[in-house]
Amino acid sequence: MTIRQLSDTVINQIAAGEVIERPASVVKELVENALDAGASRVEVATAGGGLSLLRVSDNGSGMAAGELPLAVSRHCTSKLSEDIHDIRTLGFRGEALPSIGSVARLSLRSRPPGADAAAEITVEGGRVSPVRPVAANQGTTVEVRDLFFATPARLKFMKSERAETAAISEVVRRMALAFPQVRFALSGTDRGVLELPAVPADGDGLLRRIAQVMGKEFSENTLAIDAAREGVSLTGHVSIPSFTRGNAMQQYFYVNGRPVRDKLLAGAIRGAYMDVLPRDRHAVAALFLSLDPALVDVNVHPAKADVRFRDPGLVRGLIVGAIRHALEGSGMRASTSGADAMLAAFQRPARGFSGPAPAYTPGSAMNGGSFARRPAQDWRWETSPSRPLDGAPAPVSGFSAPRQAAFDVGPGLSADARAGVEEAPAELTRNPLGAARAQVHENYIVAQTEDSLVIVDQHAAHERLVYEALKEALHARPLPAQMLLMPEIVDLPEEDAERVASHAELLARFGLGLERFGPGAIAVRETPSMLGAVDVPQLVRDLADEIAENDTADTLKERIDHIAATMACHGSVRSGRRLRPEEMNALLRQMEATPGSGTCNHGRPTYIELKLTDIERLFGRR
Repeated sequence: MTIRQLSDTVINQIAAGEVIERPASVVKELVENALDAGASRVEVATAGGGLSLLRVSDNGSGMAAGELPLAVSRHCTSKLSEDIHDIRTLGFRGEALPSIGSVARLSLRSRPPGADAAAEITVEGGRVSPVRPVAANQGTTVEVRDLFFATPARLKFMKSERAETAAISEVVRRMALAFPQVRFALSGTDRGVLELPAVPADGDGLLRRIAQVMGKEFSENTLAIDAAREGVSLTGHVSIPSFTRGNAMQQYFYVNGRPVRDKLLAGAIRGAYMDVLPRDRHAVAALFLSLDPALVDVNVHPAKADVRFRDPGLVRGLIVGAIRHALEGSGMRASTSGADAMLAAFQRPARGFSGPAPAYTPGSAMNGGSFARRPAQDWRWETSPSRPLDGAPAPVSGFSAPRQAAFDVGPGLSADARAGVEEAPAELTRNPLGAARAQVHENYIVAQTEDSLVIVDQHAAHERLVYEALKEALHARPLPAQMLLMPEIVDLPEEDAERVASHAELLARFGLGLERFGPGAIAVRETPSMLGAVDVPQLVRDLADEIAENDTADTLKERIDHIAATMACHGSVRSGRRLRPEEMNALLRQMEATPGSGTCNHGRPTYIELKLTDIERLFGRR
């Protein structure tokens, strides 16, 4: 076939196919340009899911009239120096505006500081118009209409307007997290107005922006991250183990201010939470990495969503170590969502209650509404869910009520309530988990602090304590290994064999003894005793895959920790066992001294705390 030069229009359309996947891609590129221009205010307006209209306005530095033709030409940029490895801006390729103009109707209006008037240039399907003067404020406004009208086949791959609008909103939120000092506004006929006011670019300001973007609930259940290692710094916030989501969509990663989606970073978070979350739950995070631009390649993909680190092991180790250190130092913290769920459960009408009760109307007396009284009915102790379990009631003042003896403290008192016979010692109530007051249903410990009520799942709590003790014992020294009668030879691709062999010293600490056995082969001589009979070839291949992807040997550690978790589950205090008051308090004190005791090995909360103010609100005292 004859080689020929493609036209500029076709070249731009090909570039558009790489850079502009959907309306949200346009918003990302234009917002990045606004931020690179030093804008303190960015406004985005949409219609038709961004396919009919996209308008991005900013108050940045703007462009002179003579620069507009260059702005809509390929590979023209003000953001890249002669050193292509020294990238300190969000955009740098010089392809966004010409690519958008090749598949849509684009209007670019800009005015730099001190200019008498603004200038405008338009591009329609790749055809560029002359520059003309217009009236506009300082800054730049880019308007994109009829996206993909020049490549209609692309429209068939677009999702619904609602889905495209949601993707645009997600882009704006992600950018807003990285630039809290900038005011963002998103509006349109197909969505409500999203306002994100500017906040100070410090720790408190970032937490306020996190609350704006990710919700107040997350900001109330976070751990601050601040760590550095060998020129790489990590800051941000991660959720406590008892605050999770069903997917990883609420994990936000930034590298030098650039929002990215990177498997290495996502895998590091999974590794950090490995001991405290079940596999189907995900932590919530907003993490910011800062490092020398020469140590990271942001030009891996045209959309600049992926990055590649020069030393991925350093970055992963920093993230895992920083998060685990924060988890260990967080002390006793329960998710506020647990208390909210508990309050909601209390507020539901009790089934089987036949006594008089007010009828609820939207907006109760506690939040501005009203209660309508139902017709009075005779209260009968026989049908009440609160009736005594023994004996008949004695009539008091003309109505039936349970015998007073049912509430007397005597020799026949249930063992479940013995912890609450005497007043709780003040020195115990000052502890985070307070003093044990009762055991309910032989599984839940009810404790009292100075200002709250705490309910502890005794089995889940003790399971975590036993698990942590087992892990400490296992990893404090090399694990016992069992010698194989005959070394098992595992054939691998040469590069995988080299990776596994390079981690031989670390693997030996976990009881796996191996060495090279010629080209593309590994000889395994010992396996961890804890694992018993093991599929050696599969284990080695899993390790090779893990090392290739994350440069770690966590697969073997995960298997050993899983054995420890199973042993802890079977060796902990079982549900249905009655505990003495001193045993309950001892369990509470151990929980307070053990990192990660807020969740069990399976990621379930071990306790729920209900503040006294919330209890008083339930009874209408507040």
